[in-house]
Amino acid sequence: MGKVIGIGELLFDVFPTGKKLGGAPVNFAYHVQQLGLDSLAVSAIGKDALGDEIMSLLDEKDIKGYVPRVDAPTGTVQVSLDADGVPTFTIMEDVAWDRIPFSEELGKEASRCSAICFGSLAQRSVTSHETIRRVVNMAPKEALIIFDINLRQHFYSKDLIEESLRECNILKINETEFELVMPLLGSKETDYRKGSEWLMKEYEINTIILTCGAEGSYIFADDFVSFEPTPKVEVADTVGAGDSFTAAFCASLLKGESMKVAHRKAVEVSAYVCTQTGAMPVLPKD
Repeated sequence: MGKVIGIGELLFDVFPTGKKLGGAPVNFAYHVQQLGLDSLAVSAIGKDALGDEIMSLLDEKDIKGYVPRVDAPTGTVQVSLDADGVPTFTIMEDVAWDRIPFSEELGKEASRCSAICFGSLAQRSVTSHETIRRVVNMAPKEALIIFDINLRQHFYSKDLIEESLRECNILKINETEFELVMPLLGSKETDYRKGSEWLMKEYEINTIILTCGAEGSYIFADDFVSFEPTPKVEVADTVGAGDSFTAAFCASLLKGESMKVAHRKAVEVSAYVCTQTGAMPVLPKD
């Protein structure tokens, strides 16, 4: 089995209590690796002290990465949490992960991977957008191509979303993003199931992961619908919960488990991540 690639932003989430390593595609790669598969985090960092710190943390967390150092500052995001631990992000612009370079080495990894997860945020810049496009297009036909839509601030457009939807076979979206994206794409559908069926047909997507916070989550696929309630847990924060959900779901599918089993495992993993601070806690053995 080829590596599972998470490509996009790598940064420090700066909380009121301090900073933690983050970035949705890297969170994804970290959890895939914890769940027993080989993963590769693809991004870029600056030639600065924060970049040095990130390299040390990647080693400490045993995250294998293609993370070149470029002439831009290492990315940071200011995170504020509401009373329920739900984050609001303020994302710095023109940072290292806006300049992810393509290379022959990266192309080889892409051409033999088993899955790639990418989002919309890292495609806000021309350089990283072009690198992500090339990597996705080099993946084997049988690979899982996961578009974790991950809308942030104003860093997306209809054209970018449609381009990404046409290249993925799995879409990960939350209820807030669903409400924003459907009218943007020209659909008046508000029902989760009917809207997901419209997306799958319109953009030739095999599977949709729709997470709805404390309410629960859905998986929609051809002739398959699954709903799982969200377990009641004491929430520290919800940063990275969606990334861990996607990682657990995809890791289970790659191991040959059923979609229903994959869904249940994803719910359990993401619920645990919500009880911990930051996006990359160590998962318990069970």
